[in-house]
This record gives sequence, structure tokens and C-alpha cells, in this order.
Amino acid sequence: MIRYLTAGESHGKSLVVVIEGVPAGLELLEEEIQGELARRRLGYGRGPRMRFEKDQIQILAGVRHGRTLGSPIAVEIGNTEWPKWEAEMSPAPGAPSKPLHKPRPGHADLAGMLKYGFDDARDVLERSSARETAARVVAGTVAKKLVAQVGIGILSHVTSIGSVSIKGDDLPDLSDLEAIDSSEVRCFDTDAESAMIAEIKAAAKVGDSLGGSVQVIAYGVPVGLGSHVHWDRRLDGILGQAILSIQAVKAVSIGEGLDISYRPGSQAHDAIFWNEVEETYFRETHRAGGIEGGMTTGSPITLTAWMKPLATLNRPSLATVDTETKEATVSFKERTDVTAVPAMGVVAETMVALVLADELLRKFGGDSVAELKRNFDGFLQNLGQSLSGPLGNVQAEFEGNPGVVVDLQ
Repeated sequence: MIRYLTAGESHGKSLVVVIEGVPAGLELLEEEIQGELARRRLGYGRGPRMRFEKDQIQILAGVRHGRTLGSPIAVEIGNTEWPKWEAEMSPAPGAPSKPLHKPRPGHADLAGMLKYGFDDARDVLERSSARETAARVVAGTVAKKLVAQVGIGILSHVTSIGSVSIKGDDLPDLSDLEAIDSSEVRCFDTDAESAMIAEIKAAAKVGDSLGGSVQVIAYGVPVGLGSHVHWDRRLDGILGQAILSIQAVKAVSIGEGLDISYRPGSQAHDAIFWNEVEETYFRETHRAGGIEGGMTTGSPITLTAWMKPLATLNRPSLATVDTETKEATVSFKERTDVTAVPAMGVVAETMVALVLADELLRKFGGDSVAELKRNFDGFLQNLGQSLSGPLGNVQAEFEGNPGVVVDLQ
């Protein structure tokens, strides 16, 4: 099963990710990883650092001649700004030139300083920074490539920024991803896109920040991933933990989520029907988001993640306390964005892909991609039926899909 570990600091020499459990024979190129990292830098409202952080990728291990070996994969993401930070972030003995004693509310600064006994907030913020998600996107690119081998494709789109939300509940499909990424805020609703940009401009003018939400959709997911047997194997719980681990994400819902709790039961569930012609089960609604009882139903998985406004502001910062003098002051300013919601969607895709890749290998196994696909095909043949209807039976459509990787560089 998939395991991965990231290492590195925001202003350190590089980020590193090690991914274990990927079967042999999966095609993987540095250009594909580079393309997904470019998507992570998308979005109106990002700070100027997006123009100079180029994410220099190097595959260090686990891949030979463009294919995985079945051994751990190691990838390094070089920091092009390292020369400016080499003295301040040096691993050699020494002392910082500018210790940070004014922790930022909304960040890990103060809790981390108290937990580890640090007197410099940089010892915490460098690792707690969302810069770490670049390493996750690398791992997620591998996971996307793997799940695509059995026809699973994943996309995200922004559903709200600030007070502006999209209208309607139609789900974009994989063919819409290029249009979504072409949007300045990664929104598929053009009317909402304009209003979102206007709201971002207004917040930027006064030095404020905005949160928002994204929806992630996974198409082609087979029935039976996850389990109802143990609490820690329920797929909705695993996805919830993965999404909430993203920096600044404060809430997640599966399917129609919170809205369902306000309805009577007769309007809250997805009725099951039988198609006598195709001899398949199908559903006409998608309220559960493709997961019932902790297991996938064969319908697309849909989830929504909500991100809080970024806590580092471009205007005079929030009130805090100087940890040395204990005097009231304002927090220091580190590099920041007006909003990072569009980029968060790409990271959320990553986390969903990693969870699904892990569950695929848990259920179907395989030391090679060919073996995984044989096991998967055997399961479908043994099942003898799949969900169908407007929200199901997407396996045929995405069979053999090489993966959705958009290179914007």
C-alpha cells in the first residue's frame, strides 16, 4: 500500500518526498510532475513568489528509463531562492540574525514554540508552511498516474471565494479540467469567476485575505473501496482526515454533506433501482457523494473542502504578544497571498488520489501495474455488474486513461 513521507522547510534548500508501495511498471516522467506543480501555483490572488518559485524537480530514485521499479521513489524539489536564505536556514551551528518573537494568530507559531521550547517562531513556521504541499503534489502525481491505470480520473474546481459562490450543482467532468485550469480562479462558472476576482481585488486593496471552498470529484471509482467493518477503514473517514490535513482547511463534507441534515430521510438518500435491460443497479441522485457505509458505491466520489482566510495579512497585522517582553504588539508579516483557494483545490486532488491509490492496492494488490490491472479486471468480471445511469458506469469511458496532467509551463 502507498506510504509517503515529506521533508523540508519553506525556505530550506529543497523539499524531498519518498513514496513507497508504488507497483513496478508505472510510467513516470519529471515533466508530468512539473506540470502538476505548475497547476498548484495557479490562481488570481497569489503572491509574487509564484513568479520566481520554479519548483526544480529531480527524480532521485525508484524510476529507471521512465518507469517505476517497485522500489521507493525519491523526488527532490529544489528551492530557487535558497541562496538568499542559506545563512539564515543553515544546518550548521550558529544563530539566527533576526529571531521572530511575535507569533501570528491563526498559525502554528505560538503552539509550536510552547510545545518544542523554541524562542524563535521561524523554527515552527518553516515546516508548518503550506509550501510543504508541493511535496504532497509530487506524491499525488504518482497516485493520479496509478489510479488512472484502472480508469479513475480526479479533478477539482472552486465553488466559493469570500462571499461569492457558484450557482447550480452540475458536476464538471474530466473533459472540463483544461477550462477550469484556464480560469483565473479555477472556477467553471464564468459569472461567479468575475465576481470572485472582483472580491479578491477589493480584499487586496485593503490588505485583507479571503477563504473559500473547492469541490473534488473522482470519476471511475469502482464499488467496494473502503470498509464498513472497522472505524479506521471507512473511506469517508480516511478522506476527511486527508483533506483536513491540508494547511488552512477547516471543514470537509462528502456529497451534499451538511445540507442533508436539514432534510427528512425521504429526501436525504439515493434510492436504488434495477435496469432490466442492462442488468445493473443504478441511482438517479448523488446525495451520498459516492460513499455509503464507509464504502464506495460505484458512483463518482464528490467532496467539498473549506479553507479559512489566510492568517498573514498585507495590512497591519493581527494583535499578538511579544514572547520575550510579554508586551502587546502586532504579529510579524511573512510572505502571503490574498487567497490560495484555487491552489488548495489542486492539493485536495492530491490527497484524494493518494487515498484512492492506497485503497486500490489494499483491495487489489499487485507488485506490478499489469498485475494490479488483472486483479481489478477480474473483480469487475466476477461482479458481473456495475452501477449505471447518469452518475455511474464511467469505467468504460475512462478505461485506459493515461491520467490527467496539464502542463502549463
